[in-house]
Amino acid sequence: MTAKKRRIHHFKEMKQRGEKITMLTAYDFPTAKAFDAAGVDMLLVGDSMGDNMLGMDSTVPLTIDEMVPYARAVARAADRAFVVADLPFGSYEVSPQQAVESSIRMMKLSGAQAVKFEGGRRIAAQVKAVTDAGIPFCGHLGFTPQSENALGGRRIQGRGEDGIKELVADALALQEAGAFAVVLEMVIAPAARAVTEALDIPTIGIGAGSGTDGQVLVWLDMAGVGDWHPSFSKQFGAVGEEMRRSAAAYVDEVKAISFPGPEHTFED
Repeated sequence: MTAKKRRIHHFKEMKQRGEKITMLTAYDFPTAKAFDAAGVDMLLVGDSMGDNMLGMDSTVPLTIDEMVPYARAVARAADRAFVVADLPFGSYEVSPQQAVESSIRMMKLSGAQAVKFEGGRRIAAQVKAVTDAGIPFCGHLGFTPQSENALGGRRIQGRGEDGIKELVADALALQEAGAFAVVLEMVIAPAARAVTEALDIPTIGIGAGSGTDGQVLVWLDMAGVGDWHPSFSKQFGAVGEEMRRSAAAYVDEVKAISFPGPEHTFED
């Protein structure tokens, strides 16, 4: 029997019964298909594709036009998983109207089931406008990569009593504006626990400890692709090394004229 398609109410129910939520990034059809089959609850088409897949220095240069084809591919692959697509920098900050227009565009062109963008109280009006338009919204607090320059680099967030209070206030503002979940990135564990306890909606942590309602990782970090991985991640595989090994074997066999062999050749 095929597992039921995930919807936003399922995630609140999972929080209520203490079942952890799993999320991974995905940027293409075959990767999303594999993660969907593996039972991942949510697939995030993150603006992290800018630096992880497209060779950009950061997420900032990425545009909606660049993201839509990737989000569409992921949405087509997901039979079970819930698909969330990021709105990139510059597509929602100007006004609630801009946020709604960008969200509608992303949803219509990609087939994603929800949008995500960064910020707390400062973008609560945008969030409310988006959710009032009937668009599911996932928040993102803590270290927010689109604001890396303003934050002074990749700095851990939520430190100190004031830091925790600010984070909780931002999370509550997103919940009040209609968010169905909030990602907490690079947040000290006590702050992440405080936010999780304060909210009725689930929290999804990345570098935020085990006290959140779920976890998300960039899939390349999770699978061991690339030469650098954040300290809060874990490599659950060695996909990068296997890709290099397979490519090297292909090069060797072509050079040695052992591939293609008779079994790979049409003679008549």
